Amino acid sequence: MPDLDDQAISKVAELGIRSQLDAVENLNVAIDIDPLKVITGALNSVAIAGAGMVMKQDLRIEQMEFNTGSVAINPLSLVTGKIELTQPTEAEAIVTLTEEDINRAFRSEFVQGKMQDLEVQVNGETATVDMQKINFGLPGAGKILFSTEVVLQGSQERKSVAFTAVPKVSADKHQIVLEDIEYLDNQELSPEFTEAMLNQAKQLLDLRNFEVGDMTLQIKRLAALKGKLILESEAIVNQFPSS
Repeated sequence: MPDLDDQAISKVAELGIRSQLDAVENLNVAIDIDPLKVITGALNSVAIAGAGMVMKQDLRIEQMEFNTGSVAINPLSLVTGKIELTQPTEAEAIVTLTEEDINRAFRSEFVQGKMQDLEVQVNGETATVDMQKINFGLPGAGKILFSTEVVLQGSQERKSVAFTAVPKVSADKHQIVLEDIEYLDNQELSPEFTEAMLNQAKQLLDLRNFEVGDMTLQIKRLAALKGKLILESEAIVNQFPSS
């Protein structure tokens, strides 16, 4: 059995989490243990604090805080440099995204590729359009702001579209849905176009994009503040990631 101290076990968990990220600016894992409890298969708690974490689809998280209560583990797994849970554990997670974080994801090749060759209705006729210069804003007051420039293929005519929406928690608590759409200065193109933008936002802001290892996140509440979006979630952790 390796040394059963907080720092050694915390380092094992940290390496596992880092292996699941494309990049991270700062990551701190603090595992509180009682050596006698570890031998019987229990950790007192796990606390994770991260900043600048780059997840799936180039989605960056400004900050993440993650805290558990007691965690049941297989003590023999520590011999192989892993932390193996013997039963799921509950945790609380707070994720903070900035405007720039979300815009970075919208400008990624993955999302940009999905925003081309969209078929929409323009002046009563079907047209194929490309979306350019997508901008996601967080003006505060519980709203988000979308603006983009649309290029009609063929004529190359350009149209500006902008609207506000209110982010709310989806029924399954995995995603954020955008409701109460209000167009600015009559900058409406078509329902199909709006739906395409809303679907991309919904996919990007799916909590499953933030899951590390074998866990499930569900949103309890959200706050759309000026410049940042805060998601408070409950987590069920089946296994921590291993490096």
